Amino acid sequence: MLKLAPSLLAADFSTLGQVVKETADAGADMLHIDIMDGHFVPNLTFGPDLVKAIRLHSNLKFDVHLMIENPDLYLKAFVDAGADIITVHVETCTHLHRTIQQIKALGAKAGVVLNPATPVNLLEPILKDIDMVLIMTVNPGFGGQSFIPQSIDKIKRLKKMITNNGPCTIDIQVDGGITLDNVQDVINAGANVIVAGSAIYNNQALSDNIKRFKEAMYAANA
Repeated sequence: MLKLAPSLLAADFSTLGQVVKETADAGADMLHIDIMDGHFVPNLTFGPDLVKAIRLHSNLKFDVHLMIENPDLYLKAFVDAGADIITVHVETCTHLHRTIQQIKALGAKAGVVLNPATPVNLLEPILKDIDMVLIMTVNPGFGGQSFIPQSIDKIKRLKKMITNNGPCTIDIQVDGGITLDNVQDVINAGANVIVAGSAIYNNQALSDNIKRFKEAMYAANA
């Protein structure tokens, strides 16, 4: 199933509650929330209190992407705040399998993130334990970057690995530089969850932007 997850990082921070409501009303399937600690990535963004505050404004699935060191310390706080899905980076987890099990024990879905230079084969030992893989198509830390073209082959390799691994349902999410010009290539490569920030929130036409994105996504999958 195709899903569009607008990235809150590109929204107007001064009116986040209203933005979240409008994003849901416009037809988004999920809300992607980037959590950055200024250590693992060179930027600082939101915390659990922000997630809890905007949770009051929407029933959308909250897709919380932890770009932080020692994510295990904060899993419960983000689930308690309203996270439905938590994704963690391979590089930040000393014991990745245990982190995944902790996320699931808290009642959330678990995802793993691959940076542009992180190979897909690192996922093989835990593939049957996860609900989603997030392939970063830019280097994490800032919005508005350009899509890395080599990511298309990486998505294809991941899709093949999942298929060859037997019957399991794993979403393939992509994040970074996704626009109307490349979203169909990404979906044709095997992705089904699209994160878009600047292309969704860069003007006042939020509803139109979401509509155009979803039309392009489903046209690729026709």
